[in-house]
Amino acid sequence: MVAANADRFADFFFPVYKRYLDEEDNDLRLITNKKLAEACRPITVEMFLSRAIGYGVVTGFLLWITMVTGTWVAFSVLGLGQGAMTGLTFDPIVASFINAIKIPALILFSGVFSAIAGFTAGFFAPIGNLYLQSNGRAREIGILMPDAVAFMHALSIGGMNQIQIFEALARADETYGEVSQEFAIILQETRYFGIDYRTAIRNRSVSTPDDEFGQFLTDMLSVLNSGGDLQGFLDEQRRKFMRESTQKQEQSLETLELFGEMYMTLSMFPLLLIILIVIMSMVGNSMDLYLFGIVYGLIPIISVGFIVMIGTVKHDDPGDGILRPDEGQAKVDKISTAWDRGVIEDFQTPYSIMDQIRDMEGSFKAAQILMSPLTFLRKHPEFTLLITVPLVIIMMVYAAVIGMAPASWAAWKESVVWGTFLYVFMPMYITALPYTIAFELKERKRRKITKDLSESLRKLSSANDTGQTLLESFKTVAETSTGSLANEFEIIHTKVKMGTSMEGALIEFNNKYQRPRLARTIKLISKAQETSSQIAAVLTTAAEASEQADDMARERVSRSRMQIVIIIMTYITLLIVMIILKTQFLDVMANMANQMGGGGGGGGGVGGVGGGFSGVDVPKLSLLFLHAITLQGMAAAAISGYLRTGQLVNGLKFMMVLPSLALVAWIFV
Repeated sequence: MVAANADRFADFFFPVYKRYLDEEDNDLRLITNKKLAEACRPITVEMFLSRAIGYGVVTGFLLWITMVTGTWVAFSVLGLGQGAMTGLTFDPIVASFINAIKIPALILFSGVFSAIAGFTAGFFAPIGNLYLQSNGRAREIGILMPDAVAFMHALSIGGMNQIQIFEALARADETYGEVSQEFAIILQETRYFGIDYRTAIRNRSVSTPDDEFGQFLTDMLSVLNSGGDLQGFLDEQRRKFMRESTQKQEQSLETLELFGEMYMTLSMFPLLLIILIVIMSMVGNSMDLYLFGIVYGLIPIISVGFIVMIGTVKHDDPGDGILRPDEGQAKVDKISTAWDRGVIEDFQTPYSIMDQIRDMEGSFKAAQILMSPLTFLRKHPEFTLLITVPLVIIMMVYAAVIGMAPASWAAWKESVVWGTFLYVFMPMYITALPYTIAFELKERKRRKITKDLSESLRKLSSANDTGQTLLESFKTVAETSTGSLANEFEIIHTKVKMGTSMEGALIEFNNKYQRPRLARTIKLISKAQETSSQIAAVLTTAAEASEQADDMARERVSRSRMQIVIIIMTYITLLIVMIILKTQFLDVMANMANQMGGGGGGGGGVGGVGGGFSGVDVPKLSLLFLHAITLQGMAAAAISGYLRTGQLVNGLKFMMVLPSLALVAWIFV
């Protein structure tokens, strides 16, 4: 329904497109058509640009109405702009003429300007979003290429031909994301448009958003056309992409080091502005608006800006880590959600017995949660918020009812520390602390699996190379190893012996931990074992990829550790400066004001205890200083966690400590 309405919307503005943009050599049309192909958008360039024109017209019209109405109300109703608007002197006739056309001219100018600005924003916003989608796909393809080529190489070792390899990679979209999408497009062209796969590869090498992937397709096409060794080519390309991936990470780490130095400098900027504004306020200029803007606007903006900058260069791990069985394969427990009732979810039948089984599974799941709530919360940390958020609301409402919570800005200034603790720190502790503990326990269990993955893959390869089947190799490694991964191999062996398919057992093992890196390894093994149980070379390839991932992770943690130390030391420096400013400047000046004023209200705005000196409100500044350093601590914590793992949630453990230093300092000073 939405798509149909969008098509009618685009059809309405299609004549405008035909009149002004429908030219074969139109640069905008050519560029947009290329980006549509790169972003895999299922829409023609004519329809897309017609829709963009419609967005521009609607946005421009709405903004024109808003600005014309607002300008007319401001000048005609509210009486703004009455009298001379410049310091120039005109002849009475000219002055009367200017006064007569002044308001209509301003309304006309604001309307025209807003209409042009609105149309421009509405027209180019979809095009800008198209560029973002194209760049996002290129980024993900670049990240996943080493693993995708390793997957193709492993399948070629197993004896698959090129078409079978393309099909396997195209179906592995849950692990190889946009790379799988690229091969799916190639297969669609061969199946539905009557194009041979070599031509389809050539077409996609031109339309893909990632240049390196396009070059890979071109080189692979040359090998296929010449009848060369595809397996050797894929092995060479796998090693090449691994080397390039290491080099890209080195470059990204160097860029992150530069960002860390920039943050160390720019984080000082709000503090310098606060000091400058306080000094300016002492000479009689009211600068409250600037102070509030710096504390509650500039500090968060700088922090969010740095997180966005880090996200543009930091290599993330695409995917959700969940594997799904191929169509026609046995049903397996995906464990994709907290309320998943198992394989019964996949059966939709009209028989009431299935509904009864589904209800019984739901009751059993609920009983398990009630009997072991801590285990459930460890697996699903987000559900701690269902308990902690209502608890915070109840506590704050209770504090407000009994009069413990400051109900106004003036009351908050009288109890700086208590008000900040009640409104900021108490909600943070109650909600974030249980979530952080549950999340860290979950991550610790998942890290135990990936920690021994490379070594275990090597052992599997050695055992399989001696002639053992893959299932026997799992049993051998489980008996000769210790740890969580060895236990999981034992479980896989037992499940297969009890009748579960090897693919199903591997998928269930992967979905228990949901790590994208683990999912790619399991997918590779799962597809390779379909052709043969002797996959020692495939396991060796998987081990090499896992070892490189381990090396890159260690390097990332090592390099980011120094950046985190710099950020934390910068925050502690800011905290010390704020403490000195509070104790050696504000408190001293307040005492001097009290002595000069004798507790009265004279002397040019000098107030009594808790009042102000020369127009400066000491309690307000103390509150703003505390909020500024608290927000700075939260920002430093979020950036530190994001630098370390690429996840903002990892900053919560830093957030339990850094802002708390400010609270403790204000309690004592």
